[in-house]
Amino acid sequence: QVQLVESGGGLVQAGGSLRLSCAAAGSIHGINNMAWFRQAPGKQRELVASITRGRSIAYADSVKGRFTISRDNANNTVYLQMNSLKPEDTAVYYCNAEIRTYSKSWGTYWGQGTQVTVSS
Repeated sequence: QVQLVESGGGLVQAGGSLRLSCAAAGSIHGINNMAWFRQAPGKQRELVASITRGRSIAYADSVKGRFTISRDNANNTVYLQMNSLKPEDTAVYYCNAEIRTYSKSWGTYWGQGTQVTVSS
C-alpha cells in the first residue's frame, strides 16, 4: 500500500506565501516523477509543476517565477513553495507521484488534496 499525505494549505492574503508538502509512505521501492496539480471550482485539474528524480523541473506558465517545486529523495517528499500568491491561485492542490512498489509494480498515486485560498 502507498499513501501520499499532503500538508500546508490554508488561507492567505494576496501577495502572501504558502509551502505545501507531500510525503509518500508505504511499500515504496522507488519514485520517478513527482508533481503538483490543482483544481479550481468548475475547472479541470491542471498541472502546476513537476520534478523528475534527477530534478528536471517544469512549471505551468501561470506560476513561473512565483512557485518553486523541490523534492527530498531520501524522505520521499515533494514540496511546493508558493510566493506572490494571487486570488486566481485559489484551488485544491493535489500531489501526484509515479511509484514503484516492492512488488515491482509501477503506479500513479494521488494525495487527498489540500485547499489553498487566496483572498484579495
